[in-house]
Amino acid sequence: MTTPQISSAPDRLRVDIWSDVACPWCYIGKRRFEQALAQFSHRDQVEVTWHAFELDPAAPAEHPLSMRDALAKKYGRTPEDAQGMMDHVTRTAADEGLEYRFDRARLGNTFSAHQLIHHAAQHGKQDAMKERLLRAYMSDGDLVSDLDTLVRLAQEVGLDGPEVRAALLGGHHAHAVRQDEAQAQALGISGVPFFVLGGKYGVSGAQDPQTLLGALTQVWQETHPAPLQMIGTESPADGCEDGQCAVPERP
Repeated sequence: MTTPQISSAPDRLRVDIWSDVACPWCYIGKRRFEQALAQFSHRDQVEVTWHAFELDPAAPAEHPLSMRDALAKKYGRTPEDAQGMMDHVTRTAADEGLEYRFDRARLGNTFSAHQLIHHAAQHGKQDAMKERLLRAYMSDGDLVSDLDTLVRLAQEVGLDGPEVRAALLGGHHAHAVRQDEAQAQALGISGVPFFVLGGKYGVSGAQDPQTLLGALTQVWQETHPAPLQMIGTESPADGCEDGQCAVPERP
């Protein structure tokens, strides 16, 4: 997969991640990626950028249904089946150290939350904001479409509350969110989380840490060839360089 509009600096590895705040597997995927990154020998040279993806762009500000009933309706399943789905992902999240509380989750539109993540990026706090919003949705029962809630969460990660409020009310980052979504469509991304490594390699889904680590290692090796290792004597023997040859005089 080629993405010409995304590129890494020569000494860096760029990782672009599309995900949604309302995606249970995206939080799990974030944790697994962090575990992979912690084991990656070039982790300090990895640059992570989060991109917006709305699983339900037409969602109301607050959905009237519970998570269980919404899942049952969406997939045409019984409430019991939907509960089983929730229990499965809750157990998986727990394995990653996450506490999911779907019993108090408040479903709603995530467009404003994605704008907030873009705003946080301008202040060097994108990852912290992403983390806080995921926890707010999956664990704390916060309504992430509510302006006052978003301002409070932004302040918790160190952003200026009045500035955040003005940015969200003015839709200052709305275009950036739409650009993310258009790029996802152009890349053929239909599900999240989705990782793009080095601008041209895609990894779909909340893969296990070892798979993600393998992907990081492979892409780094392909995009950052290792320098030649010299073997033999410590100093080179006579040779020719730049069109000139050093010819030793005969005794």
